[in-house]
Amino acid sequence: LQISLGTRSITYTLGGASRENFLMAAEKWVYMVTAQTPTNIAVIKYWGKRDEVRILPVNDSISVTLDPDHLCTVTTVAVSPAFDRDRMWLNGKEISLSGSRYQNCLREIRGRGGDVEDKEKGIRIEKKDWEKLHLHIASHNNFPTAAGLASSAAGFACLVFSLAKLMNVDEDPSHLSAIARQGSGSACRSLFGGFVKWTMGSKEDGSDSVAVQLADEKHWDDLVIIIAVVSSRQKETSSTSGMRESVETSLLLQHRARDVVPKRILQMEEAIKNRDFASFTKLSCADSNQFHAVCLDTSPPIFYMNDTSHRIISLVEKWNRSEGTPQVAYTFDAGPNAVLIARNRKVAVQLLQGLLYYFPPKSDTDMRSYVVGDTSILKEAGLDGENSVESLQPPPEIKDNIGSQDQKGEVSYFICTRPGRGPVVLPDQTQTLLDPETGLPK
Repeated sequence: LQISLGTRSITYTLGGASRENFLMAAEKWVYMVTAQTPTNIAVIKYWGKRDEVRILPVNDSISVTLDPDHLCTVTTVAVSPAFDRDRMWLNGKEISLSGSRYQNCLREIRGRGGDVEDKEKGIRIEKKDWEKLHLHIASHNNFPTAAGLASSAAGFACLVFSLAKLMNVDEDPSHLSAIARQGSGSACRSLFGGFVKWTMGSKEDGSDSVAVQLADEKHWDDLVIIIAVVSSRQKETSSTSGMRESVETSLLLQHRARDVVPKRILQMEEAIKNRDFASFTKLSCADSNQFHAVCLDTSPPIFYMNDTSHRIISLVEKWNRSEGTPQVAYTFDAGPNAVLIARNRKVAVQLLQGLLYYFPPKSDTDMRSYVVGDTSILKEAGLDGENSVESLQPPPEIKDNIGSQDQKGEVSYFICTRPGRGPVVLPDQTQTLLDPETGLPK
């Protein structure tokens, strides 16, 4: 144990309990790291586990990482000899860390901790100290939790990434992804930016069930993503219980995992590599629809989408057919929110205009709270000045009426974003969620 006293540094070698007691009493320093991690949206879905404890999937999956400037989790992790137990705050509220998913992640990361030294603060933590020192964790999502926007994926990825930085864990993102997977399956894919594949693996211990990057976010930077947040309420059937029921009761899930997904994975990898939007759209839409068909094939059936979700699908399908070539891909996770991927910026502007025509905001809603994220798209859509949604014309491509402008309030808001980078450490001290003196939430 090394302690700095002003300009002097004293090193003590202590064994067992005396070292631990001394560590507790010696100093009240707080050492912390803050990180930002993106969420991701699967275009080939993960649904169903072959091992509930280790969180091992029944099939491979592929996702797009979303720009963390628009959708992310920020987590501050702190360690101090003054902390008497592990504690965590999520979006300002203290939550229990007793669940097996948190405990598995903490145990795995602590076991890999390295030596840490901060000469400026006179802090030195040895590898073996991590088992004894307690942690404070504060995490904040800038989007709704448990509403089908993969908040747990970003959350557990950020927890593992920030703890790995705090504890000087010398592992590459794929190895870290296997730890994040034990918190939330989809979390393993948030350790990378761009396009990511989660390989299901075959080993019983799950050591080969890891995420790998297929291409970074710059590979296909024409794409623009618009998310229609149909509901930000917590869903009725959690993904965990929904998956379990599907595995137990859905014959379609077994056929999907065995016969359908392996081929789709290869086709999707090829589509991403070649930036083949037509194939990308066909695969994304088909896989999303089959995932929700599996939910309906589950006993009792699970309903994640609602009438608004179905109207958005109808809008996109009719537009794509009228154009002759796909302009927009859609995908829905375990919730009613639509993730719409436009082939380029021009298409995204037209898409937003169409969405705002059919799903206008309530009359007292400010447009900049109705379209968030990359709001520069509002100007391109002609909606940043005096022009209101009422001045929009119906999309000419869509001859059938899929609804009228009296459906205000069906969509809570829209998020405009794009493929984005993986996790980063935030060095700016103003972005920390814990007080640097006390280690408690600010």
